[in-house]
Order: sequence, then C-alpha cells, then structure tokens
Amino acid sequence: MTAPWFAGLLLALACSASHAQLRIGQPSGFTGSVAAGVKENTEGAKLYIDAVNARGGVHGQKVELISVDDQFKPQVTVQVSRELITKQGVLALFLNRGTPHAQALLPLLAELKVPLVAPSTGAMALHDPVNPWVFNVRATYQREAARAIEHLASIGQTRIAVLETDDTFGADGAAGAMLGFAKVKLEPVLRQKTPREKPDFSAVAKEIAGLQAHAVMVIASAGNTANAVKALRAAGSRAQVVTLSNNASEGFINLLGEHARGVIVTQVFPNERSVSYPLIKEAQDLARDRGLDGVSPAMMEGFAGAKVLVEGLRRAGPNPTPQKLRDALEGMSRYDLGGLTVSYSPTNHTGLDFADLSIVDGSGRFRR
Repeated sequence: MTAPWFAGLLLALACSASHAQLRIGQPSGFTGSVAAGVKENTEGAKLYIDAVNARGGVHGQKVELISVDDQFKPQVTVQVSRELITKQGVLALFLNRGTPHAQALLPLLAELKVPLVAPSTGAMALHDPVNPWVFNVRATYQREAARAIEHLASIGQTRIAVLETDDTFGADGAAGAMLGFAKVKLEPVLRQKTPREKPDFSAVAKEIAGLQAHAVMVIASAGNTANAVKALRAAGSRAQVVTLSNNASEGFINLLGEHARGVIVTQVFPNERSVSYPLIKEAQDLARDRGLDGVSPAMMEGFAGAKVLVEGLRRAGPNPTPQKLRDALEGMSRYDLGGLTVSYSPTNHTGLDFADLSIVDGSGRFRR
C-alpha cells in the first residue's frame, strides 16, 4: 500500500513533468481563407519564442507552441482547444484567429479555467465586458474602422459603401464604422452583409459602381476581401478600398495580385520598418538572423503577443499553472514591449490601443 505522502509526491512530480515544457496551444485557421495571415502570425510568434528558448527558456524550461488547424470553423476551434487543454496539458491558448472562434471559446475558458492570450481578433466582445480569462494584445476592430472612416471623410471621400461579412466579426467592424460615420456626420451610401462562405460579390460590385461610391470598406477575411476587390474592378468601380488589420499580411497582398496597389489596410502595430521602436528593431534583428528579409504586420502581431505571453510565464514563476499565469498577466502593469506599453488590471484586459493606417504601394508593400 502506498503511503499518502508518497502518493502526493508522485502526483506533484507528474504535474511538474506535464509542464516540464511550457506547453502553449494555438488553435487557428492554418487552412481556409485566413491561412496566409495565420501563418505569418505564427512565424512572428515563433521568431520570439525560438529566441527565448535559445537563451535557456523561461526559468530553465522551454516554451513549446503546439499549433493545430481549426479549419477556420468555430466548432472545430472548441473541439481542438478542449483536446489541447485536457490531453496536451497546455497552460494557455494563444493567438487563435477569428471573432466567432474566440467567442466560441469563452465558455470553455471559464469551464477549464485556462487563459487565452493575444487572440488575433479585435472583437469588442473580448474587451467589454472584461473577461477574466482573455488577455488582448491589440486594439479593437471598432477603433480601427472608425479611424478609417474619419480618414476617408477628411480627404473628401464622402460616398462610402460598407460590405460586412455576415458574422460577429462583420457586425463588430461595421459597428465601429458607424461610429466613424456619426463622428463625421455622414451615412454610408450602401451597407450590405455578405455570406461568410464563398460569397459572390458580382451583383453588389455593380451596385456600388452605379452609386459612384468614392470608397468601399470591406470587413471580411483575406480571401473574401481580395475577391471583393477583384469584383469591384471588374464592375468598373475605381473606388478606394479600405479593410481592417485582420488582412495586414503579405499573403493578403499576394491574393490581391494586380489590384493590390492603393488598398488601405488599418494597422494595430507601428510600421514594421520603423527601427525607432525597439520592438520593431528586435523583431527585424531576429528575422535577419533567420535569413528573412524582414517582418510583416501580421508577424509583428504574433511577435508582440509572444512577448506578452513569455513575460506572463516569467512572472508566473518556475512552477506555473493556468491560474498562476492568469494572475501574473492581470498583475502586469506598464510592461514595455519596446516603445509600446502593455498594462492589465481586473477592470482592463485590452493591452494596447494603437491604431494606424497603411496603403499598399506599387511594389506590393505596406506604406504608412
């Protein structure tokens, strides 16, 4: 018969062994319409995590990122996330893509008491009300969309149409756009929902061309947004196209092809070529060490998220648990990412509120 103290020791050793590698789960759309951006997000995160591991990890333990394809389907996100937590023993979920997907995870986070760090979405539902298990590392889509509408109005583009994908992401971004319209005392010339799966933009593109819209805000995934732009150009519309930071990737520019030039994309991190920010210089230096030409905006989102995650693990101590990590993150105040400051508290899990605009130039690069 095993003595109670010995059984307890075995249990403690087993728990310790399960986290000998600091396992982090990433359920995201590695296939589907967001795959290009997701791969860049992940590349940026691994850029930082690999550098940390090369220096000995966190408290002597290496960070292991377990990335799983959720096919960009919310029900699959929940399924694979449950397996990551219950079978793989991850300390946190990290950098998942998609508003409906993150919202679908909220009951699971509460049930299994595991934090979600740096979700790759600006959904207001993850900011307000504050969810005790969600730690954002980027501004909201509503802030981005409002900023973009205000910019368009300021340069005289007042006939603006809005195309929103028919899901919670589209509704959230459109709500921000409407805040921008209200601020500049305008109304959209057209506001239309489009299907999330395989939308046909040909009819609405002709309608927009007939309305002689100056600009079109497209709130959709990278693949769908690229198809909307192509449909607009085929319909004869020369309207300025603007989209949100979920499409701030080189993969999106590639999808646009010959129609990339002039598309405005909102950004939630500083210019990826601006070395005046230590955060950007750090990422660029690590990218060069890996033989990469540089970093993209999507890579910077993953990189910044990984920095916050690793700092949380460091503060959680040498024997972290999901609860200890959650508490460590919530106690993080004025953490310097490298020219940007992240703070959390029991009443604020937003992290950053940086928002900017970029435009794709003739060489297929984002310019500020």
